[in-house]
Amino acid sequence: MPIANSSALPLGGVDALPADGSLAELLVEARRRTLALVEPLTEDQVNRQFSPIMSPLAWDIGHIAAFADLWVSRAVPSREPLRPDLFEVYDATETPRAGRGELPYLRCHEALAYGDAVLERALAGLSEVDVSPAGDRLNAGGFVWHMLIQHEHQHNETMVQAMQLAGGAMPAPLSRSPNGGRSAAAGSAPTRGAATSETVLFPGGRAPIGADAAGFAYDNERPRHEVELAAFELDAAPVTNGAFGEWVEAGGYAREKWWSPAGWAWRVRDGAKRPLYWTEDGLERRFDHLEEIDPDLPVTHVSWFEADAYAHAHGRRLPTELEWEAAATWDAETARQLPFPWGDEAPVPERANLDVSAGGPAPAGALAAGAAPCGALGMVGDVWEWTASELRGYPGFAAFPYHEYSEIFFGTGLRVLRGGSWATRPTLARPTFRNWDLPHRRQIFAGFRCVRDV
Repeated sequence: MPIANSSALPLGGVDALPADGSLAELLVEARRRTLALVEPLTEDQVNRQFSPIMSPLAWDIGHIAAFADLWVSRAVPSREPLRPDLFEVYDATETPRAGRGELPYLRCHEALAYGDAVLERALAGLSEVDVSPAGDRLNAGGFVWHMLIQHEHQHNETMVQAMQLAGGAMPAPLSRSPNGGRSAAAGSAPTRGAATSETVLFPGGRAPIGADAAGFAYDNERPRHEVELAAFELDAAPVTNGAFGEWVEAGGYAREKWWSPAGWAWRVRDGAKRPLYWTEDGLERRFDHLEEIDPDLPVTHVSWFEADAYAHAHGRRLPTELEWEAAATWDAETARQLPFPWGDEAPVPERANLDVSAGGPAPAGALAAGAAPCGALGMVGDVWEWTASELRGYPGFAAFPYHEYSEIFFGTGLRVLRGGSWATRPTLARPTFRNWDLPHRRQIFAGFRCVRDV
């Protein structure tokens, strides 16, 4: 039986983010989305750890609550934490994913109840603090509250990744249908895009990188700074299943010369022969069902090693994250860094495929309204895109409000991904947002595009 109280869920299914929502409304909406993800599941599905590289969903639910419990107590002096005894259990840096199934984490209903209690306390505490620009450093501009909202949004996507890894043991997450109701992830197919073998030119020059001082951004997105870039050609859209499949058939996984030494060692050790969820008989597993591999969709669930090998096999390379961000945001004609590839407006389905609403990626190049100034398509949504860059701090980086968010990972071999996926919540779909993972990981909804120096 479903485990969440359906009365707590948004009417008509999972609703969009409030257009001009207050912090309180956004906190409530984030909680409702988490409940909506687990509402169709059984207690066993929520409590089990299906893969050592992903947490049990119950751990994620409890971690979201404990993170909020900790930071509400720091932002609101009058509010003591509800369960400080749980902070060590839910400390992501102290409890690696592989061992989380053995921890004394709260099981399904206890974790949900803890989250409800923390939300109630957060809403009460929010009314006591000054979130105007004149507030203290944690509260000014609602910083810590936006951090809690976006942290929950990040874990929503992590939970969807875990559901995909679980395979037939867990149903596909529900998504919004065009009429506002709920539909299965395998919904109606989006409009097919134009041919995706084309490239676009980024002319090079100086371009700003990173988030400006206005609005919320994580510490590793700042400070904003300028870089000098040489000209390069960029794939107009992410590499497709069709193109990647041709490379597989041509022996892409069998020719060591195309792989980095570390990538080849991984390929041999793991016996990788194709993207993670592709089958030997030409199908692709998407959550609890198999379907024909669609040649027009962006290839997904490939590691950095696979993306790098494909690029080298075609005489190309992966873009650096600086090149990626400049191509996504720099409008040379107006000499302006845009908040989104298409301009100033927030993401909408016509421009970016996000928020689990389509249940999967759209065909590469399908959303012409989302084009960047250089002409590149699909740079926000559909698939995270691997870049050549290792995660490091920008010049002048300063950790805030805690160094464990990203600083402890600088220079450790993690590779940066950009752009968000079909399962990313819109708050995280800003081109300055930096995701990262180990170069052999494939559970992320990740693809890539290539560049060529000119």
